Amino acid sequence: MLAIFSPCLLWLVLFFLIPLFIVFAYSFSRPSAYGGVVFSFTLQNYARFLAPLYFRVFMRSIWISVVTTVICLLVGYPVAYYISTRAPRWKNSLIVLVMLPFWTSTLVRAYAWMTILRSEGIVNTLLRSLGIIQSPLKLLYTPGAVILGFVDIYLPFMILPLYASIEKMDFSLLEAALDLGANRIKAFLSVTLPNTMPGVVAGVMLVFIPTIGSFVIPDLLGGSKQWMIGNLIQNQFLEARNWAFGSAVSFILLAFVLVCMFVYFRVSGQERIELM
Repeated sequence: MLAIFSPCLLWLVLFFLIPLFIVFAYSFSRPSAYGGVVFSFTLQNYARFLAPLYFRVFMRSIWISVVTTVICLLVGYPVAYYISTRAPRWKNSLIVLVMLPFWTSTLVRAYAWMTILRSEGIVNTLLRSLGIIQSPLKLLYTPGAVILGFVDIYLPFMILPLYASIEKMDFSLLEAALDLGANRIKAFLSVTLPNTMPGVVAGVMLVFIPTIGSFVIPDLLGGSKQWMIGNLIQNQFLEARNWAFGSAVSFILLAFVLVCMFVYFRVSGQERIELM
């Protein structure tokens, strides 16, 4: 058995655990004058993160990620439910349509949204031609533009696990709840939602985690005023050359994501047990 898993373990140690340990060691170091690090134990990098500037970036990242996840859930659940209740001959075609955006690069889609939302873009040009507005609306480089880009990119990651979970549900339980006098809302809350909670949990994790660490979409659609924590990490490693502080921010983000995952799985698991 060990011989079977040894290549995977070797790969995990070489390309995950060792680099993770190096970054962890860097987070307690001091930056050198030439962009490297000086290995001397200090908590200054973690204390620096509590400065109002960096803490505001962190809170903005949480807010944008939560809003994106909620929108994806509210939009993705009805779509997944609709696909799962269609005839078998239509399901595959609808799933292909959901996966179609995967065939286009994220960078290309981000630049497409820049073309649509800019001052001379499609939206402003259309509104001005219809006489609805006189001057262009500021749509690009706003939190709304960042959230829109995130929803466009990560919505399929919410739909697919929800579809897999809903398709496995026994719909006779829903019919029984309706026959026993429950209205559609109560039947959904007491039958459908608890039975599809694994898909909800998977979808939320697949959207929230990559969103909070993303830096491409905030950089292109949000500009410098809508930085997220991923942009901060990128800036510290590639531009500021402060690898020590960048490593500390990376581990703060990692710890936050792990805590969120633990709490979410714990709460969703308890709710599922109580509802069952």
